[in-house]
Amino acid sequence: MSDRYEYLPHRLLRCRVRDIASGVEGELMAVINENVARTGMERWMELAYIRAASGREFTTSVANLEPA
Repeated sequence: MSDRYEYLPHRLLRCRVRDIASGVEGELMAVINENVARTGMERWMELAYIRAASGREFTTSVANLEPA
């Protein structure tokens, strides 16, 4: 894989979702394939960017999404 992030399509994009890990709800803004490694070894993961009612965005694993 390259060093570039990749935006991915998702059926819940721009819909209200819930992060089952935290219970927080918001609008799914983007799903991005990102290198989340903090060392030299690559570790790619599909992250969901969710905008909560406060306007702040947070990330979670795509596997933690459910429709709200």
